[in-house]
Amino acid sequence: MTEVTVYLALGSNLGDRMGNLKSAVEHLSQKVNIKKVSSVYETEPVYYEEQPLYLNAVLSAVTELETSDLLRFVKGIESDLGRQPSFRNAPRLIDIDILFYGDQIIETPELIIPHPRIAERAFVLAPLAEIAPKLVHPVLQKRVSELLAGVGGVDGVRKFGKLQGQTRGSAPRAGKG
Repeated sequence: MTEVTVYLALGSNLGDRMGNLKSAVEHLSQKVNIKKVSSVYETEPVYYEEQPLYLNAVLSAVTELETSDLLRFVKGIESDLGRQPSFRNAPRLIDIDILFYGDQIIETPELIIPHPRIAERAFVLAPLAEIAPKLVHPVLQKRVSELLAGVGGVDGVRKFGKLQGQTRGSAPRAGKG
């Protein structure tokens, strides 16, 4: 298997939200080579609105993991960090979504790539546009920056900070936190 660039979205709105994101990045770095991490954004909940504000970030990485192995890996991290099965769009300690896997289009019962709701999620598009504004969505054939310009809810997405030890466009240092 050759290396492929992947984009992952991270979110947390329970417990130590920033700590949850840091832990997720640290766990991810065990099997993916993190290249860029966006700023952290505080965002209004969508779909199910009666819950705390989220912290969201997006990272790019390269990996040799196949999509099924990457999905199993991120679901294992969610479980290790305390995510419990719940209802759709429920509050959570950590959520990790695979947004893109190279330019591949994948549709299986377990996984759809590109993530099917990217174009309607300002909380994903804002951090993604920060690190990859020219990335083209392989189905919609639009750049991420164009998708962000056309999405609603951007006013509910505010820069919150950076993951500790992070400089613009770099991954957090392992072991810091």
